[in-house]
Amino acid sequence: MSSRNLATANQSARERVDAARALLANPLLTAAQSEELALVRLHAPALRGTFKTLLGYNLIIESSFARLVKGPISPDGPARPARRSDSSAWTPVTYTHLALLCAALLAPGTGEQTLISALIDQVRSDAATIGVDIGDTLPERRALVTAVGHLIDWGVLTETDGTATGWSERQDEALLTIHRAVLPHLLARPLSGLAHSDDLLAGDPALADQPRRSLRRKLVENPLVRREDLTDGERDVLSRERSELTRMLDEHFGLTVEVRAEGVLAYDPGGSLTDIAFPGTGTVKQAALLLLAELIDSGQLPGRKTKADLGIAAEWGEVDDALEKLTDRHRRAWGSALVEQPLRLRDGVVALLVDMSLATADDTGLVVHPAAARYRPQPVAAPATRAARRLAGQDELEFG
Repeated sequence: MSSRNLATANQSARERVDAARALLANPLLTAAQSEELALVRLHAPALRGTFKTLLGYNLIIESSFARLVKGPISPDGPARPARRSDSSAWTPVTYTHLALLCAALLAPGTGEQTLISALIDQVRSDAATIGVDIGDTLPERRALVTAVGHLIDWGVLTETDGTATGWSERQDEALLTIHRAVLPHLLARPLSGLAHSDDLLAGDPALADQPRRSLRRKLVENPLVRREDLTDGERDVLSRERSELTRMLDEHFGLTVEVRAEGVLAYDPGGSLTDIAFPGTGTVKQAALLLLAELIDSGQLPGRKTKADLGIAAEWGEVDDALEKLTDRHRRAWGSALVEQPLRLRDGVVALLVDMSLATADDTGLVVHPAAARYRPQPVAAPATRAARRLAGQDELEFG
């Protein structure tokens, strides 16, 4: 192969990896992510084969969107709720609003554009028919606009004139453009034939006999896969086929595999795949990182409790005390809103650590997984004094 052909092949391989990572990080790509969408369409046949063969995922690619249809979430993986701009998880009411909005947008007679006031009127009318009351107070309008904003972020709606926020605050009119082709593909599976909403989240029984595929899914979806959460078959695959697994994840998704006694981590050294940047900037991420250090240090004390050998167990009172000390120490650098609301800070920190699979939470407190030690900040050594450097130089002369 000539050097030019080799360079072309290498470039094509890098593009396929970038496209695959874009789909894993954002399973719905629309005109809002035009560059990523163009890359996916360019390598459509190869990507369809990769996702189907390695993960059992279907990839739908149309002229205006690409939709990676993933399997049901792993029951042992962290929950990933939709979140507001302040990182708080959606409530059931917001999910209800989203479902009603999608139904209204798919209703017969709905055109390519709609006024936001007309869309909300339709949602309220549909809600009333099923016994759901949606009023016209400011909090209720904001809740509706949270769901509208999610559809805008997905590229299902575009603000053509005005903004959804303007309607929620002042009831200013806004014209929305509807990208109807995407709407039928928002759900991972059709609703026909399902007896209950829980069936949408039911696991795939076929994976029980496919430990290789189920292990790959866990590694590309979860920040950390704990060894105790692997099935016997998955542990056997990890033990016998570690080299092949490492090569495959690097070749197709650009992921580096790190295996330790406590579990497996498949991470992207460049950070472009990771949907949660950690460590990172912001009060919650800084507090979470420092809290890990505090709890890990305390966990090294004699007689420290563990929970079923899964990690360091800290009661909620201890977590609150540690965060209070950290807040006092970093009050000037951290956001005042969170500093003045310790429970809100704690909720944000705990949600982040649970999403990263670095901890689990229950009614009694927090259990920090041993793998969290890799994020423990390393002590910074003070620079050597002039006398120490001179002494070190003398030692080298005497013993060199």
